[in-house]
Amino acid sequence: MSQIKLSNYYIKNIVKLALNEDLYPSGDITSNLVKNSKIIKVKLISNQQAVIAGLEFAKQTFKLIDSKIRFIIKKKEGSLINKNDIIAIIEGKAENILIGERVALNFMSHISGIATKTNQFVKLVNKKCKICCTRKTIPTLRVIQKYAVKLGGGTNHRFNLSDEFLIKDNHIASSDIKTLVSLAIKNKKGRKITVEVDNLNQLKQIMGLKFNTVLFDNMSNKTLKAGVKLAKKHYETEASGNVTLKSVKKIAATGVDRISIGSITHSVPAIDFKLEI
Repeated sequence: MSQIKLSNYYIKNIVKLALNEDLYPSGDITSNLVKNSKIIKVKLISNQQAVIAGLEFAKQTFKLIDSKIRFIIKKKEGSLINKNDIIAIIEGKAENILIGERVALNFMSHISGIATKTNQFVKLVNKKCKICCTRKTIPTLRVIQKYAVKLGGGTNHRFNLSDEFLIKDNHIASSDIKTLVSLAIKNKKGRKITVEVDNLNQLKQIMGLKFNTVLFDNMSNKTLKAGVKLAKKHYETEASGNVTLKSVKKIAATGVDRISIGSITHSVPAIDFKLEI
């Protein structure tokens, strides 16, 4: 899979876009009313327990507004924090801190939300079973969201369509499963091949072919367990389909190697942070 790199260049550019969105065309007309050079010290505080993530995005937000603002990190990225914990101390001109407040908190709220939800799933399954994200991400934010999954203890699925072959139900409906798998093997050039199956008959049709992973989609736990037993010695196994915090433990108990969950990137609640002067 493509490597996710959150370089300073990437962070700076994505933060610039966010600031432009918030400040165009006339800047922060309310914070601009604060016309003094007073230096204030502000606490960044969490209103709930969470896995903290996105600190460098918050730091870069204030740096781009005013390079003299000090952003002093008090909690390590990826660590578990409690309600009322002080995450960072921000020192600088009041006006400039107020200008960057919402953009900084938005980044942290979203990234921490993904890391926290991922971690909740990870804690419910055995160590042999990996929790994976999918390509169900917000357009242009995939790098950030997959970074957050890793911070939460999860694993990244393919990053884009060229990372690996993933033969899904609509591909199969447009052709036939054995032909598609055979063509993927012929053209793989070092890439992994994952094949989604909706029933065990589909799996039996391709048993013996040299691909990597069987993805069992929307199966009952009973059928999933039978599928894992059939495939385990030959292929890596994966389960997907409407996985929740209530269902994930039983799915993991079937013996699958990994569970892919779209909701950890596309519909997580934001973590609540605040700045306190």
